Amino acid sequence: MTPPRLAPLLRQFDFAHRRLADRMAGPLMDSGDGTDTEVGPLTDEEYLWEPVADCWSVRRRTDGPGPRATLLAGTGDWGRDAAAYPHPWPPPFTTIAWRLSHLSEMLTLRADHTAGTRSLTRDDYAVSGDAATALAAFGAAADAWRRALLSVDDAALDTVGYCTYPHGGDAEEPFVDIAWWVNQELLHHGAEIALLRDLYRSRQG
Repeated sequence: MTPPRLAPLLRQFDFAHRRLADRMAGPLMDSGDGTDTEVGPLTDEEYLWEPVADCWSVRRRTDGPGPRATLLAGTGDWGRDAAAYPHPWPPPFTTIAWRLSHLSEMLTLRADHTAGTRSLTRDDYAVSGDAATALAAFGAAADAWRRALLSVDDAALDTVGYCTYPHGGDAEEPFVDIAWWVNQELLHHGAEIALLRDLYRSRQG
């Protein structure tokens, strides 16, 4: 049974995930007022579109990291631009590909560090070089995180460090705050991706 305190966070996650997934894949998305809006599917060109100079994105590993990046995170033929701390300032502008990869990696790793092996690292995450694979990976990541949420009980919500994800404040926060934070990440980056889709469409006329 879902702990009552977790139920509203789970509903928010489900709505935000579905709305972003539909916003990227189409053919329809919820406009926010209960009506459907037509939307085209995310293309590879749009996925990798760099609207300004010196963007961070995902790149073929053979091409090496992009401007101001020092490494390509992840595993496989593609990697995501990254750098050791401290990160470049001002922060590089990031593509849809970068933002979606970041979201999917975070959901995958946090799910594993909540209800899995508690061992996955960024080096284990396969970065997607095309839109269709990235959308499938996002769906799998969201499903994994939802299963992790459903695995916790009320006591776990108050347990500091219940999630052992190594790239955030998880070690210092009760799990209920981590669930809240993941929703904020999904809403935040989902809005960015939606805006980039609008800009890309306007650029195409």
